[in-house]
Amino acid sequence: MYEYQYIRLKATGVMSVEFKDRQEVIDRYAGEGWRYAGWIPATLGAYGAVNQIDLIFEREK
Repeated sequence: MYEYQYIRLKATGVMSVEFKDRQEVIDRYAGEGWRYAGWIPATLGAYGAVNQIDLIFEREK
């Protein structure tokens, strides 16, 4: 069985969206024994632009 952790990141930028600190977050959680499992859009803005994402981490219980 696995347990999951969701970390929300907010987009920065207007014409070019970026999720700052994403690499640092992934590295930090990997150091704590979590495996990066993927991401999902958390909130959408005008015309379907992704405003926030959830990074998903998993590890065995």
